[in-house]
Amino acid sequence: MNPINLFPSLWHRRAASVTAMGSIVLLALIGYAIFSAGESANIILLESIAAGSIAFILAILARFPIPGRVASWFSFLGFAFAVTATGLGLMTDTSTNIHIILVLVLALLSLVGGLFGPLAWIILIAVIAPYMAIHFINGEDVTISGNLAFTAFYVLPVLASWLLWHGGPRRPSQASGDRAYSTVAEQLNQVSNESEIVISTIADGVVALNNKGEVQLINPAAQKTLGWTKNDSLGLDYRSIIKLQDKQGNPIDDNLNPITITLHTNKSLERSDLTMQTNSGKTFLARITVTAVGAVGDGVIVVFRDVTAEKAEEREQAEFISTASHEMRTPVAAIEGYLGLALNPNTAAIDEKARLYLTKAHESAQHLGRLFQDLLDVTKADDGRLRNLPSVTDLVAFCSDVVTGMTPKASEKGLTLTFASLADTSASEHKLTPVYYADVDNDHLREIMNNLIENAIKYTKSGTVTVNVSGDNDSCEITVHDSGIGIPREDIPHLFQKFYRVDNTDTREIGGTGLGLYLCRRLVELIGGKIWVESEYGHGSTFTVSLARLSFEDAQARLKAIAEQRQRQAANTRPGESQPQATPSVPPTTPA
Repeated sequence: MNPINLFPSLWHRRAASVTAMGSIVLLALIGYAIFSAGESANIILLESIAAGSIAFILAILARFPIPGRVASWFSFLGFAFAVTATGLGLMTDTSTNIHIILVLVLALLSLVGGLFGPLAWIILIAVIAPYMAIHFINGEDVTISGNLAFTAFYVLPVLASWLLWHGGPRRPSQASGDRAYSTVAEQLNQVSNESEIVISTIADGVVALNNKGEVQLINPAAQKTLGWTKNDSLGLDYRSIIKLQDKQGNPIDDNLNPITITLHTNKSLERSDLTMQTNSGKTFLARITVTAVGAVGDGVIVVFRDVTAEKAEEREQAEFISTASHEMRTPVAAIEGYLGLALNPNTAAIDEKARLYLTKAHESAQHLGRLFQDLLDVTKADDGRLRNLPSVTDLVAFCSDVVTGMTPKASEKGLTLTFASLADTSASEHKLTPVYYADVDNDHLREIMNNLIENAIKYTKSGTVTVNVSGDNDSCEITVHDSGIGIPREDIPHLFQKFYRVDNTDTREIGGTGLGLYLCRRLVELIGGKIWVESEYGHGSTFTVSLARLSFEDAQARLKAIAEQRQRQAANTRPGESQPQATPSVPPTTPA
């Protein structure tokens, strides 16, 4: 076993601190003897100064954040030079006071020498034995008291060092503890090496930042992608090497920068709509994930990769689906139209058996048409082609209109579709209807509501479907609750994914594409809202759409401004010219 590694590097670094202090005392004493006490600068004193200086330097190096094995060797070599320097100082003719302090320094070094094992004892004996021999040969203090003094100053510290660090029998529990420590240390070292290998070989770029946003680690993939070397990037502010931009190439503000947000909030974020600029000025589309490390202020880990080719492939797939869906809609529409004519008693005469077949074919054609329409909408949402034209909307009036349009479909299945708008009736029978305004695209909101209500009707065998609008000062919530079959807990996290459908005995006979809820999520995100579901299998589901609420004053001011603008446009229209179609504004009502 290597004697230098008998104890953890922590103890070796502490021994280096003792060595450094002893070296400072030694150098101060020898310097005082030469320059202040008038001692001659003989060769031995110069050698002592040189050895003490080397000991101090090595002891300081052992305190640096370097590998433990290297620190242990620096600490041992510093100890060896310090003992040698002290022995050389003792062999010179210095004053009695200096001589006594040097003896104390040697005793202090002897106490920590046992930490290094047999090598340290050999060095101590090699220094002490010649000095003791010279002392006895010269006949100095060859008395009982003198022998006791030598034993106290030189021999006892060495024995105490041995007893301190290695003395006494080891109990089985202590030995097993040492083995456990060695095993844990070895495993930690192995894990550290494996982690470094993984970080170095991972294909994604990885950059670690401290709480100040300074680069602490950058793996080879990040260096290659960004064009920065490890030596040039370490210690720099992350903005110097991770230059985030929007899709138009404009630098993003700190309040939109996911790295800055995570540094200040400790909330992990992921973005795939930003571009990054390399050291050479090139840009690429990136998917970036920022993960907080520990508590707020401990730093973050930034993981990113170039998804330019991936997004290009997705666009090609979307274009293919869009083109194919658009081309297939025409013949499907024709089939649906001809089947409708065949089922119309005014245009065709068929028997009941043929009507049954044609009815099923007509329903399948309608389903296929909805599928193609959903595919078109999804591809438009994925590649950003869906337009968002928000306008001031009274959600209560709007949802009431949607529910009215969907009521016949619920009635056909024997369900009750109701709209609860938090209406209240006072003693005077005056109905007070709360008003919730939102700035949303009406077409998108109508498609969202139609999909949610249609799903509720589809997956409810009997009972009711209830639509409600509620909210507070900041937000409005539209809920669609049904008494249907419910959703298993394990399926809820995946419900809004593309083409995902719950697969069980209750849903296999119900048709669907798995695109409706995914499209709802994309449309809700497009209009700046959130959507989620609460459900218990066998006890119905509740889908909630949350939107930002406009205050009554702001909504009325905007509606008034729009009405005035249309009046000015109408006044400026010359006779004979067509006037723009005016959308009636929502009449003022009592705010909630």
